[in-house]
Amino acid sequence: MIEFRSVTKQFPDGTRAVDSLSLVIPSRKTTVLVGSSGSGKTTILRMINRMVDPTSGVVEIDGDDIAGKEPVKLRRGIGYVMQNSGLLPHRKVIDNIATVLYLTGVARGRARGRALELMDTVGLDRAFADRYPSQLSGGQQQRVGVARGLAVDPNILLMDEPFGAVDPIVRSELQQELLRLQRELGKTVVFVTHDIDEAFLLGDQIAILKTGGEIAQLGTPTEILSNPADDFVSSFVGTDRGARALHLAPGRFGNLVIDGTGRPAGILVNESPTEGPSWPGQTRGPSTDGR
Repeated sequence: MIEFRSVTKQFPDGTRAVDSLSLVIPSRKTTVLVGSSGSGKTTILRMINRMVDPTSGVVEIDGDDIAGKEPVKLRRGIGYVMQNSGLLPHRKVIDNIATVLYLTGVARGRARGRALELMDTVGLDRAFADRYPSQLSGGQQQRVGVARGLAVDPNILLMDEPFGAVDPIVRSELQQELLRLQRELGKTVVFVTHDIDEAFLLGDQIAILKTGGEIAQLGTPTEILSNPADDFVSSFVGTDRGARALHLAPGRFGNLVIDGTGRPAGILVNESPTEGPSWPGQTRGPSTDGR
């Protein structure tokens, strides 16, 4: 578990990026920090591995104040994945993945073997092991970055807008890959994004941030969508527009669910008493055969 207790970060130029933040990040879940530029989300993330130190307050990991830990040693035990992958251009893929293992004294042969295993884990063909980052697509580079972040089998994985620089199709693939990895590995993931749809897809817990790291609302996607804390949250998540502004219209086989753009999102059908989820209805997407 990661806990922020009354944490403030003020930079030398007077900018207060985070002001009196208190937040608990549960173990083995994905917590997403989402907000616009200036909301302090990246600063919060980087305080977990001491890339940024707080001006005041306490950050704890499993009850231990990280201020007493040596920063480099702390970072080597925490996975970190950033936008644009941050790979070393002069090193082959296999050596990029094994970088932290080399730094922690793991023998070269063993480290490279672990790197190959991680290529399998993140869905990257081993044939890419001897290529350089410039010879990979953006999505492949991000997979290498995730593999490197997992190299030392960390309990905590920090991800700073890792999919923000790839095209929408690749981004969707990488999001699904992360969901798969989290189901299999169960890490404590802290994920930063400015995209509320990405937050709702990936997050078990979501913190919607205002300027200065103020938490506008903390909760599950269902809690936030069903009960926005205020007008700011409602506007940020788009409950009044687009794909989330839903209404019903009568149709031949049931009520059509129409989104805010006027497009059909599916059909609301009644459930049999013995099947399906426990809520009173479900949405079924339009039939592919035209019925």
